[in-house]
This record gives sequence, C-alpha cells and structure tokens, in this order.
Amino acid sequence: MDALRPAAVAGMFYPGSPASLAGDVRRLLAKASCTGARPPKALVVPHAGYVYSGGVAAAAYARLAGQAQAIRRVVLLGPAHRVAVRGLAVPDAAAFATPLGAVEVDRDAIRAVLALPQVRISAAAHAAEHSLEVQLPFLQALLDDFRIVPLVVGAASADEVAAAIDLLWGGPETLVVISTDLSHYHAYDTARAIDRGSAERILALDPVLDHEQACGATPLNGLLVCARRRGLVPELLDLRNSGDTAGDRARVVGYASFAFAEAH
Repeated sequence: MDALRPAAVAGMFYPGSPASLAGDVRRLLAKASCTGARPPKALVVPHAGYVYSGGVAAAAYARLAGQAQAIRRVVLLGPAHRVAVRGLAVPDAAAFATPLGAVEVDRDAIRAVLALPQVRISAAAHAAEHSLEVQLPFLQALLDDFRIVPLVVGAASADEVAAAIDLLWGGPETLVVISTDLSHYHAYDTARAIDRGSAERILALDPVLDHEQACGATPLNGLLVCARRRGLVPELLDLRNSGDTAGDRARVVGYASFAFAEAH
C-alpha cells in the first residue's frame, strides 16, 4: 500500500490547475450558507462536474465551517461507474492526489473494514472512478490534517453497506460522505417530480431508493439504515438539476445535498 492514486478527472470534472481549482472551490463555498445548529455527522453530495453540481455540493460542505480541527477522518462512499464491483472496494493506494495535493488513506481503517466479508481490495475500481475524487478538493479546502477511507460501492445490500459505515462510525473526528446524483436524463419537470419524491424518502430515513432515483442508491440506502438506527436528523440543503445550473432542460441530471446531524 505505497502507491499514489493519481487524479483521474482533473481538467474534466474540475479544473486541473491548482490556482483555478482553489479559486473555484473558494467561490462555490462563499456562495453557500453555512448556518446549521449542529455539526454534521454525515453529508450527501452530488458528483457531477463542478459547473453542473458544484454549487449543490458546496451547500453541504459549507456546513463543515469551524470543523477544520475536529474532523480527522472522512469515510467516502460512492457508486462504481466504470468497473463492476461485488460488495465494497477499498484501494491499494496510500494516498489520493488532486491538483491541491495528496490526501492520505487511513490504513488502519482500511485494515479494519477489510475484516468484513463484503469488502475487498480493488485498485481497478478506484483508478478512474470520479464519484469520490471530486469530493476531495472541497475537503482539502475546509479541513486541516485528515485522512480518508475511500469505498467504491457496487452490488451490495443496504445492510452490507451499513455494516461498513457502522464499523467506521467513530466519534466527532469521523465524517461520513455519500456521493450520489439523483435521476438521470429525464425532461426537466419529470426530473423535478422524481427528485422531490426521492428527497422525501431521504428525509424520512427510508432506505428504499433504487438506481433510477439515485446512481448512488446503494451507499445512500446504507447510510439511511445507519441514520435511522442512530437517530440522526436529516436536513435538505439544496435540490436542483442540470437544467438549473449549466445545461438544457430536455435531458437533465438531478442533484441534492443533505446534512445529517446527531440529535444530542
């Protein structure tokens, strides 16, 4: 576990220049509200190109203001887009690179979660996967000394995902981030109706979303299982689609961001 996983989508999903990327993230966060009664234990964020979903993601990441010293580990879960995965896949890399630098992988956490039968090592699953990578620049901009536990989720049950999240739950030092977009390629009004229904299910902590509603339905349902069991309180922060941000309205992709806070 010595390799550096290089950035795969820099210059495509987000700027490849460190200065441009830092500026874009800073501007996106500056436009987002950071009000919130409690620090979030978990976030749900989209993973499209920043021009499409960056503002929606920033609405969630802005909730981390003031948490730079507290959060030391980020458990990242997103769907497998390019490589078929059975269960959940961790990388064999020691760190993930972005134009803003390298983020170290929490090796102890990787060893711990590998004890679960549904978790395996797959460098291929992580090599070109964007769903986790696009979250890193936001985290790098907001947090100080932190490590990541990257999990690409494929064919798994919500309970299998929940078991991995539970094992890594930790305390205030651990943040859970679920990366998912919502509906894909419907007309604008149809997408809005589908995505509003999906948001209602998420707010009800109802782990029944399918992959027509969210590409990351599997990791998202796993979080909802944990959130219900642990009494987390969800909040919808932003709900839009590509027709609202940077695309036409004939075939849109939906985006939402949520924060989940502990009740006490």
